Amino acid sequence: MNQHVSALLIGLVGAGITLSASLQPFVSPTQCVTIGLLVIIFGLLVKEGFISLSLLVYSKDGRSRNLRWNGNGATSSIECGVFLHDSPLSTNSSSSSSPSVASTLRSWIALNMKESNLSRGNLDQLLVAAEEGGEKMIKVKKDGSADFKTVTDAVNSIPSGNARRVVIWIGGGEFWEKITIDRTKKFVTFYGDPYNMPRIVYNGTAADYGTVNSATVAVESDYFVAVNVAFVNSAPIPDGRRCGAQAVAMRISGDKAAFYNCRFIGYQDTLCDDKGRHFFQDCYIQGTVDFIFGNGKSLYLNTTMYSVAKKFGAITAQAREKVNDDSGFTFVFCNITGIGNNTTYLGRAWKERPRVVFARTYMGTIINGEGWSNDRHPDRDRTVYYGEYKCSGPGSVSSARVKFARILSDEEAKLFMSMTYIHGSNWLLPPPKF
Repeated sequence: MNQHVSALLIGLVGAGITLSASLQPFVSPTQCVTIGLLVIIFGLLVKEGFISLSLLVYSKDGRSRNLRWNGNGATSSIECGVFLHDSPLSTNSSSSSSPSVASTLRSWIALNMKESNLSRGNLDQLLVAAEEGGEKMIKVKKDGSADFKTVTDAVNSIPSGNARRVVIWIGGGEFWEKITIDRTKKFVTFYGDPYNMPRIVYNGTAADYGTVNSATVAVESDYFVAVNVAFVNSAPIPDGRRCGAQAVAMRISGDKAAFYNCRFIGYQDTLCDDKGRHFFQDCYIQGTVDFIFGNGKSLYLNTTMYSVAKKFGAITAQAREKVNDDSGFTFVFCNITGIGNNTTYLGRAWKERPRVVFARTYMGTIINGEGWSNDRHPDRDRTVYYGEYKCSGPGSVSSARVKFARILSDEEAKLFMSMTYIHGSNWLLPPPKF
């Protein structure tokens, strides 16, 4: 063994020891040995400039650590995952359904989303081009110490036909604005201060703007991402007497949009999941009636729905009308809670053929025993697709469930509990971190 290789191995072993210390108590000593061996094997190639290496370590409780080494002059890149579970989950999102144990949820999310990086050839090529050039950062602070004082001005600064990822970093505080991102401004990200979540607030109502145009923030462009942002419509709660009291906090009408750790606050019609494929993770959605509505095709993971309905409430009003409409809402490992008892329905048959599934979701006492409403249209009992799968909590078990509710089998639920439902392996990337 020549001196060059000896020195390299000594250095890599030292790096492995340092790595082991940095990962404790993230992983066990035995697992650190495995990671250390990977460091040595791949480190030789990195050191010699053959490759760049990105190693993701997933712990048993779903936490992850991203470790990266860049090889000088490297022409290839390897990204791999070390999954520290007794029974590894598939990284193929086209076949993997969500895990049966809630503690593995985050690992499943990370692995499914990581597939898009491991198989970049399958990614939407417009998205690849937008991300590869590196993002443009625009900062917004109310005190004027950043690029702009308002989110509106930041959005207006983005040129029509934009083809590059633009991140609008938003400082803490309340921004009283009504914002529309038109369809020509793709690849926009709203990123809020994670330690002081910004609130974008307006009080538009259907009486003033029409329902869908009452949104505090309306996104009509594709590839939108929001992280750590609260979208609020502060219009008063409908009292049953005022006409046009519906008030939307967010309308998402573009395709391939993702929301991470966001809050949607309102009463009737809080979130207009209008059209396109969408992903919501770790979010909070508050409302009274139809507070998630529209004809989107969306997957909600680990999201809380909080009903503040005092009398009649409905979480969803999915707007599918035709047999060949490829839309629907699926909620996996979510939490349903709120005020009152027996006041809120899982869904209301606003249109003829709504498709909504709740899987492995906790349902509190607010859920009405019937579960679902045909909205006084008995003919829709035959056309709705309202499904439940292995849910828990006092609202999930009832002999009073309507007959048109479906209790799904494992096979039936599989379709709705996979990233495949929204074709996520083609466009869904992990949330950015700054």
